[in-house]
Amino acid sequence: MSLRHLESLFRPKSIAFIGASQEPGRIGTVVTQNLLHGGFDGPIMPVTRRFKSVGGVLAYPNLASLPMTPELAIIGTPPEPVPALIGELGKAGTQAAIVLTAGMSDRRSPRDRAPVDAMLETARPYDLRILGPNSMGLLVPGAGLNASFSHRPALSGKIAFVSQSGGMCTGVLDWARAKGIGFSHFVALGECADVGFAEVIDFLSMEPSTRAILLYMKTLIHPREFMSAARAAARNKPVLIIKATPHHEAVVAAASKVGPRVQSDTVYDAAFRRAGMLRVLDTEELFAAVETLARSGPLRSNDLTIMTNSEGIGIMAVDALAQGGGNLSNLTDETLEKLDAALPRVWSHGNLVNIRGDASGDRYSNTLRILLAAKEVDTLLILHAPTAVASSVAAAEAVTRTASETGGNILTCWIGEEAVSAARKLFAKAGIPSYQSPSMAVRAYLHRVRYRRNQELLIQTPRSVPLEFIPSMDVARNAVRKALAEGRDLMGDPEAKVVLAAYGVPTVPTRFTRSPAQAAHLAKEVGFPVAVKLLSSDIANRLDVGGVVLDLDTPRAVTEAAQRITSRLRQSHPDAQVDGFSVQKMVQHPGIHELMAGVIADPVFGPVILFGQGGSAADIIGDLAVALPPLNMHLARELMSRTRIFNVLRGYRGHKAANIDAICLTLIKLSHLIIDIPHIAEVYINPLFADDQDVLAIETRIGLRAKPPAPSQHLAIRPYPQTLEEEFTLKTGRVVKLRPVRPEDEPEHEDFFSRLHAEDIQMRFFGSLAKLHHPALARFTQIDYDREMAFIATAPDESGRPETLGEVRTITDPDNITAEYSIIVRSDLKGTGLGRKLMEKMIDYCRSRGTQRLTGQVLCRNRAMLAMIGSIGFHREIPSDDTETFETWLELQKTGRNHSPT
Repeated sequence: MSLRHLESLFRPKSIAFIGASQEPGRIGTVVTQNLLHGGFDGPIMPVTRRFKSVGGVLAYPNLASLPMTPELAIIGTPPEPVPALIGELGKAGTQAAIVLTAGMSDRRSPRDRAPVDAMLETARPYDLRILGPNSMGLLVPGAGLNASFSHRPALSGKIAFVSQSGGMCTGVLDWARAKGIGFSHFVALGECADVGFAEVIDFLSMEPSTRAILLYMKTLIHPREFMSAARAAARNKPVLIIKATPHHEAVVAAASKVGPRVQSDTVYDAAFRRAGMLRVLDTEELFAAVETLARSGPLRSNDLTIMTNSEGIGIMAVDALAQGGGNLSNLTDETLEKLDAALPRVWSHGNLVNIRGDASGDRYSNTLRILLAAKEVDTLLILHAPTAVASSVAAAEAVTRTASETGGNILTCWIGEEAVSAARKLFAKAGIPSYQSPSMAVRAYLHRVRYRRNQELLIQTPRSVPLEFIPSMDVARNAVRKALAEGRDLMGDPEAKVVLAAYGVPTVPTRFTRSPAQAAHLAKEVGFPVAVKLLSSDIANRLDVGGVVLDLDTPRAVTEAAQRITSRLRQSHPDAQVDGFSVQKMVQHPGIHELMAGVIADPVFGPVILFGQGGSAADIIGDLAVALPPLNMHLARELMSRTRIFNVLRGYRGHKAANIDAICLTLIKLSHLIIDIPHIAEVYINPLFADDQDVLAIETRIGLRAKPPAPSQHLAIRPYPQTLEEEFTLKTGRVVKLRPVRPEDEPEHEDFFSRLHAEDIQMRFFGSLAKLHHPALARFTQIDYDREMAFIATAPDESGRPETLGEVRTITDPDNITAEYSIIVRSDLKGTGLGRKLMEKMIDYCRSRGTQRLTGQVLCRNRAMLAMIGSIGFHREIPSDDTETFETWLELQKTGRNHSPT
């Protein structure tokens, strides 16, 4: 992913259009007219051999005849000449191109290269960025840029719309213009051969003219880059998405060898949630959600209060809220008493608050003041139906006037059309969200609730893992290597249990044998009663062939059960091989829950953790949820909370709650397993028994792949880089651990900053620093390891609790050219060698990633810091506009060439 030359795409100073025309009905004519009439104030140079001028502007027969090098080129020719045109433009110095041409991915024969491949190869030496091919173009109304064949221009606004569908673009433009909705940027990505979602999201996240980013996605090509960009952008502004699901994707994500089939859409949902985005279903919902998020304050609770003048529309809203999983707030006795004094005796005396159809403006205002002053009221939805005895406009005026005085989260719905149009205009002018129906208003509110939850996932501080576990990776890897050496891609229950046990997952006592007679002896060892189960690499589900017999309590019963299993298999599957039998101790304990947990391999996002209700009917019940690894305790619990079985696990009607932490820890162990051993593609545990004490894996399977991806590259989110941990001895003799920062470090980080001297804070932040609260601390500790790095020094204090002693941090630009550093060491640890060691560790890390230069600002009076980095080899200079600060830098790569980050 690179942002290089995207300025030239979105803010060009000059434009050439190859394929210009003035013949009616041609795309070249539409693009020419849009360029010339859009208000762009730079040179526009049409290129065509057919006309001497187009639209009253001089045309040029070829690129060589242009009077200047265009910063942006638009290409609307047939596919064949496109690669050569890109080469000519790149050689001349053009930095960006929009390729409107369709059919670039088609090949004349299997031996031929597609034109799109030749185009990309030609552009690469010049770093020429390409939007498309098969793009409708882009519009930046604020810059007067309409480089598209859109049928109408876009209004100027603060919303960016990015789409893979040209048809969706034209439809949205038409719909938005009719409603007066404007855009800061309107981008049709086309086939995303070069510039894709990740690059555009990154660019727009830093654009002050863009308030919110809206996406329409058909397919995702680079999931890791997308997740990284989306998570960064969602911290700054709302990112909303419509994901179209092609029919072939809607069926399954992948045919699993060991576990259940999961719909592709379910995995996309999990990814969007993890990135802090909000997913909606259609364009009307998309823009309604944007309005709600932009015009509403932060939520304090997930409860809604409803005020109405009509019981009928109020009940519609309550029904919609219940169906969407929302809750009504519980009004306190104090609030009810105040409402009793202000409203007629026939009011509803609860939530919903029905103030009756004859409500005047004063009644609206008085009721609104009482509700907004109530501590239990967070968001208030006001519904209104026109009546003959009260004015809809007067009611709206009362609401807008009172809201301006009191503030508060208010949504409105004045149902109807002609009678309420003036009222809706009042709300629009006052910046109060307004909706045409109760269900639309409630959906908008639920969008806020979902958005808040997704945002909390971005900055939630997870609890530390309750039990530190050190996996026996060599044991697990050896078991996997053995299976692969035998040419197998499936590990059955015996081998899978070895791997899981190596990662600390408790497994039921199990013995394995090839002989029915030997099974009886093994049963005596594990203790009766036992279960006997078929082992066969030819059978995917042994329940389907009667391969499981439970509750056997004598040796004879065990032998006969194994014999019956063999006989049934020979009858139903004569070619299947019997590899042997497993003999398991029956687990009999009241209060046990049957769960399932595992990992599936999604074709887009890679490994995905799953959890849900287990047992033989798990596929029919369909109670499962998925999440992207890596997981921590909070993310594991959030995954569980999206299943129906979770409410049962929390305990009910005298039944003890299951050990939720033990289940979360098992999910985390599966996350570690799939990260550490890329040869493992899938894991399936069903059932996973859970009670109030612990968990126990009963049935297990593991799917393998012979050719694994590079470490961590198969994951959509880069995991914690544990290999970067090391120990260092200070000059005082104290041993500290240097490692990347983790989200769990937030409490220690807060204490670290609180113990810094004022002068050290001044040197690090160039000013004073108020007490850091959770959102700011989360940004320090919850980092995207693909974009930035922070190494901390940590060691136990006198009581044994960990404490942070220092940190060094870098943020790298998306092109991996420059990383900007900052460093600070606890005030009482200066002179111990810690600062130099942290800086050297960061230098080594940046060099290993191929970063070219390390830069940072240092106050001129910070002599100790200047001396330290000077001894390492940093250069420095005082910029002309700031005499108090040195710009410092260190060249990291001898060749000066850029390398792709790992």
